[in-house]
Parts: sequence; C-alpha cells; structure tokens
Amino acid sequence: MNNSTSGWPAPPKDGAGPVPARYWGVWSRTLLETPQTRDTSTLVRWMQLGQWHVDLRVPLAADAPLQGFSGTTKVTQVAAQEMCTWQRLVDYQPPRATVDEGWMVFKTPEQVVETGIHGVYFEVWDRLPGSTGRRIALAEPMRSDGTPGVRLFVSGDYLMRVRPVDPLGPGFEISFGQFADGKFSIEASTISELTGTCTELSLSRLSESVAEVGMDSEPTPWGILEWEEP
Repeated sequence: MNNSTSGWPAPPKDGAGPVPARYWGVWSRTLLETPQTRDTSTLVRWMQLGQWHVDLRVPLAADAPLQGFSGTTKVTQVAAQEMCTWQRLVDYQPPRATVDEGWMVFKTPEQVVETGIHGVYFEVWDRLPGSTGRRIALAEPMRSDGTPGVRLFVSGDYLMRVRPVDPLGPGFEISFGQFADGKFSIEASTISELTGTCTELSLSRLSESVAEVGMDSEPTPWGILEWEEP
C-alpha cells in the first residue's frame, strides 16, 4: 500500500532511509527552555521508529493549546553536528512557518538534548523504559467516506494512533498509551474523552506488505509501512 491509497500526503522524496538506531523508541520531554518560558509539566511523547515518527504534547493548563503531528524523520550530519528534521505529513496545528528541525546531542544512550535551528530553545528528552524492540507502522486504506485512513505506530510496549481530519476539527486524534495482551490503554490524547480508556486491538502480519488489524470492527487488511521485531 502506498500513501496515495491511504489519504495521507506522500513523504518527501528526500526522506532518505532509516534513522540511526540510537533514536528508536519513545522519548519523554522533561525540559523545555526558551527566552520566555521554562516548561517541565507538559506531557510530551515523541515516538521514533525506523523512519516514521509521532509527537503528542498535552499541557496541564486547560486553556493551553494541544499539539501533535506525524510524518517521517531525517537525520543529517552537518560538519561535526547532527541535525534532525521532522517532516510533518499531518499536523494538529496549522502548518509551521519554518521547517521543524534541531541540533541533537546524546548525553547518554537514554538522553538526548535538542537545540533550535530556526528558533531559540533547549529541550531534554529521556527514552522511556520498554519502548524499544518491535517497531511497527501500519496504514489503514482511505475510508469509504473519503477521510484519510488511521495510522498505528508501535514501539516496544507503546502504541500511538493517528486519525487525521481535514480541515482540522475535534475528530483529529493522536493518542498515546501502552499496548499489551491485545489491549491499547490510552494515557493521553488530543481527544480528552479517550484518555484513560482501554480498547481491544489485534495486529497480525499476513505478508511483507499487508497486516490484519482488528480495531473498532472485524479485522481488515492494512498496509505495512514498517514491521521489525527482535
């Protein structure tokens, strides 16, 4: 299955191959510093697979904006520095005025710091335990009503579900939680009513390019974007 049959935009042609293995997993942002703010309370989860990423940001303050996006990731060496570019295909917020990219430095294998290229900021990311191992990205075909298909992304014990809508509206879902024993337990979501809920979810690989997914209904065939297991 390709992106044109799922309703999602196609990845950039210069997306390159898989990112280095040191990026794989789910990263929790523990600090954001800008000239104006210092934030340690917003729940931020960045899942990075071999090529695909999902990012969800849920602030504690009810009047603060939710953020989230998904797409492909590109890592580039620039002289002695390493630059990470998040190529957003779907975005909960309006499109950015600048490319989303930052300088990355691994302080330890489990912690990476990011500094801004197109803005002044500093972020600290810590990898969640249990978030490495299997890496799965699945694409539902475009739905019968013409809306883009859902994407599921699995990294270790965690899963993120992305259900975009265009134009942006309340049905746009990016949910994060644990995935074990056929159950997806949602810990945070752009749809507040989903937080704390648990749903049955089955995934099975049928071939190199097709998986069977049971979600909300009888199992149906989805396209495989990535599927790697230890």
